[in-house]
Amino acid sequence: MKEKSIIEVEESRPGWEALEAYAREGVRRLLQQLLEEEVEEALGRRRYERREGVDAAPGYRNGWGKARRLSLTSGTITVRRPRVRGLDARFESRLLPLFKRRTEEVGRLLPELYLHGLAHGDFDLALRGLLGAGAPLSAASIARLKASWQGEYATWKRRRLDALEPVYLWADGIYVKAGLEKDKAAMLVLVAALRDGRKVVLAVESGYRESTESWATLLRDLKSRGLRAPRLVIADGHLGIWGAVVSVFPEAAEQRCWNHRIVNVLDALPQRLQAEGRALLTKIPYTETREAAEGQKAEFQAWATSQGVPAAGQRLAEDWDRLVTFYAFPKEHWKHLRTTNVVESPFAAVRLRTGAAKRFKKVENATAVIWKTLLVAEHSFRRLDAPELLPEVAEGVEYVNGKRATRGTEEVAA
Repeated sequence: MKEKSIIEVEESRPGWEALEAYAREGVRRLLQQLLEEEVEEALGRRRYERREGVDAAPGYRNGWGKARRLSLTSGTITVRRPRVRGLDARFESRLLPLFKRRTEEVGRLLPELYLHGLAHGDFDLALRGLLGAGAPLSAASIARLKASWQGEYATWKRRRLDALEPVYLWADGIYVKAGLEKDKAAMLVLVAALRDGRKVVLAVESGYRESTESWATLLRDLKSRGLRAPRLVIADGHLGIWGAVVSVFPEAAEQRCWNHRIVNVLDALPQRLQAEGRALLTKIPYTETREAAEGQKAEFQAWATSQGVPAAGQRLAEDWDRLVTFYAFPKEHWKHLRTTNVVESPFAAVRLRTGAAKRFKKVENATAVIWKTLLVAEHSFRRLDAPELLPEVAEGVEYVNGKRATRGTEEVAA
């Protein structure tokens, strides 16, 4: 008899093939139990238990609602919400609110799939594989989500910024095909490093060809909503951003992106000289002092002149002071400050999505999608190295060649 019961138990346990279904059934039973306990708490008595006395708490059970399919990241289950009648206020389940068909995690999964390149036609197949054949989802879910993003974006761009303390600010633009115009629309993007080391998307706005007025309008709007001036702005060589920074945040220092400058200089070299020229150029921003960088610049200019292309050396010297501003900040932060990679990296997902879209019907659609893409990417932004140094940078502590300035270092620098 004992052996028989053991065999029955063994047979009732799930095998590997049925593990997913067994796990989902366990979740379904638990959720159904929790829904029942919610009703017991609201009524003040257990199921089938009679009310005590004339003045007992009001309310009574009235069966169950229609079976509802609920999509979880582990699959789709079917549950039934108990119905309650006779309460002074309408009974609302905290666990399973009305009209909810998917968890918040699944809700976040949908835009991530879309934003990382999954086309509308692929959605039904992908979601059925992830959430089960019974998932109450379709490609139309994305269309509704995209419509809601515009409203969320409009609210986001009006938020107050008084609580943010930006220390560094990266600026860059991306061009996408949108609207009926032949020219691509410029999307202006700002990412800030805050006093605690976090990096956040600060602004995403459409502009006209990254003009000074477009950037200035964006910066003035941020300032009107309480944004404080950053200590340093990092951007590429586009003149629009620099004119805007001077007019709105004149106290901010300016750093040009070395990646953009190296590409610009290499464009002035013939193909046969580019490998050697790149090797010389990439050493410059990694020198230990500004003085050493000056020496490397002179070496490259001499080499370019000897090769008959002095224009490459002249291009390197253009706006030189903005290229070496990072030496006046902590050495631990240099790798973050030499380039606009902080913005360029999440743009990879943006370009994937905008490439799949080919052309957006409206600029507003493109802006909302790019904003949502960058917010998804924001969750994986890594903090700045040595975040403990950011408060003193914010307070204006001076640095010389990456080290905190003392009277002696200031005299040597002078």
